[in-house]
Amino acid sequence: MISLVPLAEAQRLPFWRRPVTLLFVMAMTMPIAFNAWSALLNNFVIEAANFDGADIGLLHTVREIPGFLAIGVIAVLLVMREQVLGLVSLILLGVATAVTAWFPSLGGLLMVTLFSSIGFHYYETVNQSLQLQWLPKDRAPQVLGWLVATGSASTLVIYGLIVLTWDRFGLSYNTVFMAAGGLTAVMALFCLLAYPQFEAPTPQIRKLVLRRRYWLYYLLQFMAGARRQIFVVFAGFMMVERFGFDVHELTALYLINLVVNMIAAPMLGRAVARFGERHTLMFEYSGLALVFACYGGIYWFGWGVMIAAVLYVIDHILFALALALKTYFQKIADPADIAPTAAVAFTINHIAAVFLPVLLGLLWVVSPSAVFGLATCMALCSLALSLFIPRHPEPGNETVLSKFAPAPAE
Repeated sequence: MISLVPLAEAQRLPFWRRPVTLLFVMAMTMPIAFNAWSALLNNFVIEAANFDGADIGLLHTVREIPGFLAIGVIAVLLVMREQVLGLVSLILLGVATAVTAWFPSLGGLLMVTLFSSIGFHYYETVNQSLQLQWLPKDRAPQVLGWLVATGSASTLVIYGLIVLTWDRFGLSYNTVFMAAGGLTAVMALFCLLAYPQFEAPTPQIRKLVLRRRYWLYYLLQFMAGARRQIFVVFAGFMMVERFGFDVHELTALYLINLVVNMIAAPMLGRAVARFGERHTLMFEYSGLALVFACYGGIYWFGWGVMIAAVLYVIDHILFALALALKTYFQKIADPADIAPTAAVAFTINHIAAVFLPVLLGLLWVVSPSAVFGLATCMALCSLALSLFIPRHPEPGNETVLSKFAPAPAE
């Protein structure tokens, strides 16, 4: 029989069975499979499946499709509770990662990548919703910062183990994929069985929700997705193409980012709580505009590798401030809207992923600095949008314009 525990009564449970503890366990579990897969993917597809540039481009396009279709979470929630869906999605991610090496062909990898991506994106959508429902508004920024740090710590362990054991023990791709994916699946299954199902005080709407008063949040999500695509696709590529980074050098840069994030993320969470979402996001977007402009300056002025590496680390730190966008929505949302709006926001965030990498890849061939110039403009647009966030957002005060033209509830 399903054990339902209202959030108000969850504090009576042992510490390891409380909702916040479950959030931390999930934050630790997901990176095990996802980042092991990410660390080995490029080498595996080249060595085992003879991928070329067109093949890897197609693979990443397929990987982003479930993110664009995250709105489908709303339909699944008609027959499954959010907490269950999140853990089942983690199991799917783990199992798909575990069997990746069994399909060393383009068709096989496209299929297994699609399943792992469904697991990843549906988990991320539900996880964001659960965080905003389960965390009290006054503590959400700090706890979200610690959750980011936990994910970074888990990733650091995975990367470190791969670096230390891959050559020394002559590991195979199948061994690592099976170990990482299997561990994620087992941990998720444990959470599914060991934790009661927590019941938030406000039932979630199980249908598509688009509200005019959330317009600013939707726009900020779209711009965040567009900027992130430029960073994910081209920043690391620049380090290899421009400065000839080897695998171990790029991995070392990733490890530095993880250590910095482990230290910085909790402090960033406290900064959001102290200074508010408006000022925090203004700082993030101003910093990102400067970083992207400096990326372009690397090509214009021939700046060296140390400047590029420092910019890369700063870039990661600033992206961690995106937790302020979550808490902004938490403050303005009707509690019943959190689950469906999380799905809508995830889809909006991934709109750019469908077309932007391909188009900007063509622009990159002509002018890499132009790509980063466009990213600078996007960051400045986000900065302009952040000026519409009020100092104390709440329902009825979603933007600075609300007092002049209040938006209807629907």
